[in-house]
Amino acid sequence: MSERGVEEIRAEIAAERDGLGQDLDALKADLRSLIPFAVAGVAVQMVLGFALALLTTKVARGRLVYRTVFILPILVPGIVIGAIWKLMYNFDFGVLNQVLGLFGVRPIDWLGSTATALAAVIAVDVWHWTPFVFLLMLAGLESLPQDVYEAARVDGATFLQELRYVTLPLMLPTIVVTMLFRILVGVKVFDEIYLLTGGGPGTATEVVSYTIFRRFFTEGQTGYGSAMSVVVLFAIAFVFIAARGLTERRRASA
Repeated sequence: MSERGVEEIRAEIAAERDGLGQDLDALKADLRSLIPFAVAGVAVQMVLGFALALLTTKVARGRLVYRTVFILPILVPGIVIGAIWKLMYNFDFGVLNQVLGLFGVRPIDWLGSTATALAAVIAVDVWHWTPFVFLLMLAGLESLPQDVYEAARVDGATFLQELRYVTLPLMLPTIVVTMLFRILVGVKVFDEIYLLTGGGPGTATEVVSYTIFRRFFTEGQTGYGSAMSVVVLFAIAFVFIAARGLTERRRASA
């Protein structure tokens, strides 16, 4: 082989290494956005959804009204949610900055700053999906046996003791299933990112699903996008199977 051919091969290998390095950097950026989105967002949704469901079960009058109000966000189409919150986050005339202005706080570029963009998108996701958690938690709470609570009250248990020793253990299967479902949906989030930030500023809010979309439809890298889709599919399936196995093992040991 000629010296020129060797140089061409070395150049191709170097180009492949550079491309692999860029892909790894993009994956790291995606995970830096995706992990806080899936973990922090789902954690807030679980706490809020459970708290709202618990409060609703304690309300004697107007329960139907509260249920209707709490589930309204999940009934709104995604494109409408994006438009509404983009206006609310607007730097010049958004309602959030207008409220801050009343207290003498300078306006914040919610979606244009790397410091606030991801948190702003997480807040929209929490607002959108907390009603889903609320519905599942409410169904679980209303299906719990009441004789257990009556026995706890006879023994003099307080509200916090009922919550810790009765409600949470009985609700554990519902909590696990709801949390697992929300994590899986959170991992493949796309609409909030696409509608609010487009992955920006820079790569501050870019997640795996948006990267796949960009590879497919913007850069025309169909093969690369397909490979990423398959990897994400197997990763989600692995997480689901592992979580299900842990749940079954815990149930068997109990």
